[in-house]
Amino acid sequence: MVVGDRHEGLHQCLNSVKSLCDEIIIVDVGSSGKTKRTVQEFTNKIFDFKEINNLAAAKNLAFSHATMDYILWLDADEYLLEEDQLKFKELKKYLNTTIDAVSMICPMEFDEYGNPSLIYTSNRIVKRGNHVKWKGTFNEYLEVSGTIYRSDVTIRKSDNTTPSQNDQSLLIYEHRLMNGEIFSPTDLYYYANALKAHSRLRKAIMYYKEFLNTQKGWVEDQIQACINMAECYKELGEVIKEKESLVMSFIYDTPRPEVSCRLGDLQKEKGEYKKAIIWYCLALEKDLESTDGIRKIDYSTWYPHLQLCFCYWQIGEKKKSVEHNNKAKVYKPNDSQVMYNDQFFKEYFSHK
Repeated sequence: MVVGDRHEGLHQCLNSVKSLCDEIIIVDVGSSGKTKRTVQEFTNKIFDFKEINNLAAAKNLAFSHATMDYILWLDADEYLLEEDQLKFKELKKYLNTTIDAVSMICPMEFDEYGNPSLIYTSNRIVKRGNHVKWKGTFNEYLEVSGTIYRSDVTIRKSDNTTPSQNDQSLLIYEHRLMNGEIFSPTDLYYYANALKAHSRLRKAIMYYKEFLNTQKGWVEDQIQACINMAECYKELGEVIKEKESLVMSFIYDTPRPEVSCRLGDLQKEKGEYKKAIIWYCLALEKDLESTDGIRKIDYSTWYPHLQLCFCYWQIGEKKKSVEHNNKAKVYKPNDSQVMYNDQFFKEYFSHK
């Protein structure tokens, strides 16, 4: 772990893994005395690092001090629930030398029922003997290859942490550009994301295209770049280019549920309900469990069902319309639109 000048969530993090790890290694990039005292409750392997703007180097320093066969990395605001600690212990029993890395589930957003709605799959355990390195100075990433085991261990974020600031991200990237630095494909992607977050849409599109033209990005980033470009074009009111950007994602892999639903939405807005149905049904067919990167659960659960409810009603297939509203209700029983549809169906069929 790398820790900085904050201690919120740190005790919870370390306490959740103290019985799982054979050693705990901390790189300190300038923390307060209270943070240091918290860390010292769990380990004496604490190493100071002064380059606070180079997290990749700090994480590589932490990795260099590891002595066990495998390395788990965490951020200071992350932790494992008891149920995931048990899963982790079982995972350790079956971990063998044929496995180069283990991915874990990282929920990023939750719905009103406490269920994950946005999930990110992240490689959290790596084989030390492979000498895996962190790359990049900002939005650093771990360069992993080989046999990756998909675990069902979930890593949670503390409730009392604050999100990273997009302003800082943009300023750092633009400072690097001014200094004549050549961006890596990953840098191009994250710089485009920062531009998009600041509504600098044309420039964001330009850098998404530059990223895609390198043909060297991670496939999930390439797909997300297409989706993000489509969102930019939507904001700009350029529907044809929005659709082209979504379809471009098919170059990199099978259609993601989000892409299918967005294409369905475009057909639905034009009143082309039969075409929209094809896309919404496709969104429900995709096996998300085999997908790395960001997984937006809504687009493969309640959302396409709710849209199918509307589309089937429009083409006169009332039974299917009711069926899909019921399926949406499984995920969102108190959703206002689902409840409205329920009431509408009751009144409509009571007069038949």
